Amino acid sequence: MYLNNLIQELKIEKIMGKTNINISNIQYDSRQIKKNNMFICIQGFKTDGHKYIKDVIKKGANAVVIDKELESYSDQITYLKVKNSRKAMATLAKSFFENPLSTIDLIGVTGTNGKTTTTFLIKEILNKGGYKTGLIGTIEIFDGSQSIPASRTTPESLDIYRYLSKMRDNKVKYVVMEVSSHALALHRVDTMQFKAAVFTNLTQDHLDYHQTMHKYALEKAKLFKKVKSDGVSIINNDDDYADFFKEKSSGEIITYGIENRSTLQAEAIKLSFRGVEFVLDGLNYRLNLRGKFNIYNSLAAISVAKSLDFAEGILKNSLEGIEGIPGRFEAVDLSQDFTVVIDYAHTPDGMMNVLSSVQEFEHNNIIVVFGCGGDRDKTKRPLMGELAVREADYVILTNDNPRSEVPATIIDDIKAGIEQGKHRTTIFAIQDRKKAINEAIDLAQTGDVVIIFGKGHETYQVFADHTIDFNDKKVAEVAIKRKLSGV
Repeated sequence: MYLNNLIQELKIEKIMGKTNINISNIQYDSRQIKKNNMFICIQGFKTDGHKYIKDVIKKGANAVVIDKELESYSDQITYLKVKNSRKAMATLAKSFFENPLSTIDLIGVTGTNGKTTTTFLIKEILNKGGYKTGLIGTIEIFDGSQSIPASRTTPESLDIYRYLSKMRDNKVKYVVMEVSSHALALHRVDTMQFKAAVFTNLTQDHLDYHQTMHKYALEKAKLFKKVKSDGVSIINNDDDYADFFKEKSSGEIITYGIENRSTLQAEAIKLSFRGVEFVLDGLNYRLNLRGKFNIYNSLAAISVAKSLDFAEGILKNSLEGIEGIPGRFEAVDLSQDFTVVIDYAHTPDGMMNVLSSVQEFEHNNIIVVFGCGGDRDKTKRPLMGELAVREADYVILTNDNPRSEVPATIIDDIKAGIEQGKHRTTIFAIQDRKKAINEAIDLAQTGDVVIIFGKGHETYQVFADHTIDFNDKKVAEVAIKRKLSGV
């Protein structure tokens, strides 16, 4: 695409160089640059793309987008000066990929917890309804043909449009996307409109970035201003922020809930370790998903499908056929006489959802393994420590993804929430996560429940200077087999 066509919708402060040049691709990662590519200089959290302009010129880039003045300019390349490179990237991506959303309806799900499960449920219903459906989220990207492991909850705008372009080629009708607060704050979905937007809940997380819950809520609420005029805003009516999000919403509003009177309201609820049951509009749903929180996730998915006029039978059959979501209250069952659960929960609310669900089941001791991620909201660490010792009989503190932080310091932060002498819980601190999981399995006796929190579906562990392969489920399976064999 020629540059002068590519930039027609872009607000440009200054152009230096030719505009009648062909742009073969767009990149924001200098390592991916090839001949005749455009490079977008992003000022990130760890580095600044402006530092790599000389490198991309050597690699053959013919245009760069900048949002600050440079010390020097080269006549080998065209410079586009904009106010904000991230905003510009969203506009350029939409133009370069010729707006795939002209033929695709986008469904966005935002909230602190429940995004991944809700998007999986929506995708399953839409597929069963006969529509090819794409997915963009924490676990994977599904483009209508193949699944690609995801590296973040919501990709950069350029990557989203690249995926959407592939989905258009694959004749995808709907795309369900997790929309994080960071994505909204960093302009990743600026140029997108949504057929439906879902709010799951809002509890403490990411305050290292947003600073206050009000600012966090404001960022989340941006999604609901992007709903099309014929679209729908879907709100969890039992959440403390329900009214706030209803006030910020566009289009028709549908509410769902259990406690407060809502458009869709679940009744006659039954919980067990086998799954959940509830009645909605006279139909009895029996799902293989565990925990009361999964009733909320299911209601959100049903709300989306109902807004698209799906038949009740499709909704019921689709949801009842789902066996589970990877890393979300996922049981590790090798016929042992105790229960092992893997869950991605890494917030106080997410942890409480799982623990309160387990308390509903018949059990003996509860053994919790968890840590907190490094370089993330530190204020939730003591809260999670206090919660764990209040609800569990044994707590094993360990590494999550410590990243650049000292692991022992993270554990000390968690311990700060544990009042000495005011709990009955036995506490261990084992930094090595594999050893911590093994200890939990060794401790487990008949009827006990082991809950391994924090990493869920992840297959890696991130340290300051290296990343290793690590899978909670596989480690737990090996530990259980060892215990069963008596080794």
